[in-house]
Amino acid sequence: MKRIFLTVAMFSAVAIGKAQVAYNYLRSADYYYKNAEYSSAAPYYEKYLAGSRKIVSNAAYRPYNTQQAAKKSLATVSSEQQAIYKLAESYRLLHDYSKAVPWYAEALEFDKASFPLAGYHYAVALRALGRHELAEKAFRNFLDSYTIEDNYRATAQRELQNLQFIMAEMTKPDLNLYKVDKAPAVINPVGANYAPVWLKDSILVFTSTRPDKDVKGHAFVNRVYTANYAIGNPDTVTKLNIPQPKDIDQGVITVTPDGKTLFLTRWTIKQGKKSAAIYSSKKTGDTWSDPVQLDTILNVPGYNSQQPFVTPDGKRLIYASDRPGGVGAFDLWEAELNGEGTPFYTKNLGPVVNTAWNEEAPYYHAASNLLVFSTDGRVGMGGFDFFYSKDSAGVWAAPVNFGYPVNSVKDDMYFTSKGSRENILESVWLSSDRDAACCLELFSLKKVVPPPPPPPPAPKPEPQIIALEPPATDGPIVLENVYYDFNESYLQPASFPSLDRLVAMLQKYPAIVIELSAHTDSRGSNDLNEKLSDARAKSCVDYLVSKGIESSRLQFKGYAATRPVAPNTNPDGSDNPEGRARNRRTEFRILSGR
Repeated sequence: MKRIFLTVAMFSAVAIGKAQVAYNYLRSADYYYKNAEYSSAAPYYEKYLAGSRKIVSNAAYRPYNTQQAAKKSLATVSSEQQAIYKLAESYRLLHDYSKAVPWYAEALEFDKASFPLAGYHYAVALRALGRHELAEKAFRNFLDSYTIEDNYRATAQRELQNLQFIMAEMTKPDLNLYKVDKAPAVINPVGANYAPVWLKDSILVFTSTRPDKDVKGHAFVNRVYTANYAIGNPDTVTKLNIPQPKDIDQGVITVTPDGKTLFLTRWTIKQGKKSAAIYSSKKTGDTWSDPVQLDTILNVPGYNSQQPFVTPDGKRLIYASDRPGGVGAFDLWEAELNGEGTPFYTKNLGPVVNTAWNEEAPYYHAASNLLVFSTDGRVGMGGFDFFYSKDSAGVWAAPVNFGYPVNSVKDDMYFTSKGSRENILESVWLSSDRDAACCLELFSLKKVVPPPPPPPPAPKPEPQIIALEPPATDGPIVLENVYYDFNESYLQPASFPSLDRLVAMLQKYPAIVIELSAHTDSRGSNDLNEKLSDARAKSCVDYLVSKGIESSRLQFKGYAATRPVAPNTNPDGSDNPEGRARNRRTEFRILSGR
């Protein structure tokens, strides 16, 4: 009995151990998910779902360790269905849609009241993967079951329009007019790389979460870096010479035209909530001062202000904010700057530019007076798309989508151009996650310059045509290799070389007058053969005239089968194919001018 009890106890201990491991995985996953650390949450959800999904509970301890169970109070963790949904969400928020799709597909089978948005996010992930037909079906299924009139339903309806827009863009005739190239690995290592800005026309400044060996435990914090393009593609990337705290994300910079004031975004994320503000820094020599947070003209307490851009005239700062007084979530705002580069007044750009969704990452192209920005609130390729709006003395025109390939079916944000007034797209840098599993990366976009047309081929030398010589007798001469369509007078092109030799003779001896004659074999009626042979002789004359021989020097005659040169039948009455072939011939004879 004791042995049996020990065996049962051993099996129970193993079961409890496995349950404890499952609980630990799930507890860790939930912790990271709650703190918006999705890259850490996802593998723990994966480990939990890949193994035993039974988690330990207080009751599991009581048969063998009641006292320990009484002392142990376990934290509440997600259910199995919640873990599946949160894993899908983690991958979506990491922009890894290929990994999100199968988990959302599993979540579609759950109670829709508990997971009402599973179908919506599943459809968005399918669209981001370019699976247009499945995405359209998924959005329609979501709309059939989700009847709440809110932003999710409105966005799903717009996504159906997006799919129509995508399919139209992918078939437009100028599809390959522009080429998008991913920046080299030194610019795009692991992590996010985005928000390009040009300084001094050759220094590219951008934001990156690349691993930082100097910062223990903060390998993927957003920082500002520079790359020197003065002598072609750079081989090194260095941090911008500005104080960058280890525990604060920062990036998306802009500099005033005089090069003395820099604005940038700094933010923190706590329990999934982002808190962002715009800072400014002054330049002394080659270094920048410690950035200082701007006052409430730009940064309203409790709200986010981010992604500043100073217009090339130095008079305005355009930025994104979810502050009160806007049209929707993040709107574009404009602040006026004084002579020292300090904002003193701000206003919303209004409902022509802004929507009820998000407008972010502004850029102003002075040469063309175009405001470029990213939004997820208009019909386009899906996700965030680049739009442009014409600025006419402070009045904004209706925004226009750049289309493909400037935009992709994923997120496209942050734009800068060296293009001309006539074409803003001549030389562009942008960031997009179109080619990545998780993060924004840097790309260049240029107009494709078609290669020069190849030089015309050298003219082929005309073949030397050897003229026929006038025959010594007055009798007819057979023109070899003259062919007609069967039972027709159409002169086949294979006949031209032989006739060209006759043309050369007539050109060489301009006084000669000839007769062209055609002959048939004995098959068929005499009347038909006369008409056929006459027409064939005329076809030859017409060809000679087309080559410049005067018609007055040419006569034609069809003799049908009246002048055979070989028997059409053998002595025994059988057919003679060789004789018939010789009789079907074209001849010429000289009439005068020898």
